[in-house]
Amino acid sequence: MSPFRILTVLLLLLLLLLASFQAVAAEPTPVSWATATKGGGFQLFGQHLAEVINAADDRIRVNVIATRGSRQNLELLEAGEVDVGQVEGNAARLALDGIGRPAIDLRVLSVMYPNPGMFVVRGDSRYASIEDLKGQPVAFGTQASGLRILANDVLDGLGIHPGKDFQQIILKKAADGPRLVMDGEAEALWGAGIGWPGFVAVAEGDAGGRFIAPSPEEIAKIREKYPHLQEMTIPAGTYKGQLKDIHSVGLWSLILASPDLDDETAYRLVRAMHQGHDQFTARLPQGRYTQASNTIKYVPVERLHPGARQFYQEIGLLP
Repeated sequence: MSPFRILTVLLLLLLLLLASFQAVAAEPTPVSWATATKGGGFQLFGQHLAEVINAADDRIRVNVIATRGSRQNLELLEAGEVDVGQVEGNAARLALDGIGRPAIDLRVLSVMYPNPGMFVVRGDSRYASIEDLKGQPVAFGTQASGLRILANDVLDGLGIHPGKDFQQIILKKAADGPRLVMDGEAEALWGAGIGWPGFVAVAEGDAGGRFIAPSPEEIAKIREKYPHLQEMTIPAGTYKGQLKDIHSVGLWSLILASPDLDDETAYRLVRAMHQGHDQFTARLPQGRYTQASNTIKYVPVERLHPGARQFYQEIGLLP
């Protein structure tokens, strides 16, 4: 083969290699993102946020995964089977602090929203207090939901327990809860969060909904035993027919990441969330709480993923 033909072949091979490298470089980095069961607040939140992130940064591609909820998300994160997981605040606290179990090494990307816990009953229900609901069939969420941890703490603070003092119903999927209440198969549904889909469904049902939260005296009693729970408010008008603010207790839910998630991807995720904040809030009113300023306010700096911390430094929230 002549030197000219050899050079031509080499140039063609070089061009093919270059094209191959460019094609690989153009492929967005996949991010597996664990949410929860369909019909619940976590699944709705994660789906909308993933679409906003994907629209804001074409170098990453978030793929949401429906799971059984916070407890399974923690298991998946610990096993390295997902990159990111949404976790209810109480479940996150137990895992990160190693309370009742070995601590899990995970990092925070962002807060989600506050999770004040309460019950919803039908608008025509005769029940008006937590004490009234004792002995009645009450839906307490899915088996792996972090909301059940919050329910246990809130009720234990009052000296009662879901499994002993109620006819406890554990749901197979979150969407079953509102239906059971509206059909009269459960007298109440326990849940948490501002704009939580289960509460929305009952409030907008034919009979409407009415909310039962701890009284001021009960809140003080709960926080005396569980001081980590924060006082939170559900603003009036959050749900159909809700004319006044509702006060309760809870913690912020978190978006957690494996420490193995590379810094650039974590940085891009958080930046895309920040850039798409207005679009996210337009899709889901809860999104107004998923702000960088709230993350810095409620999450210790040492718990932030390095990539997330880099972004928060860039926008002036951290030194």
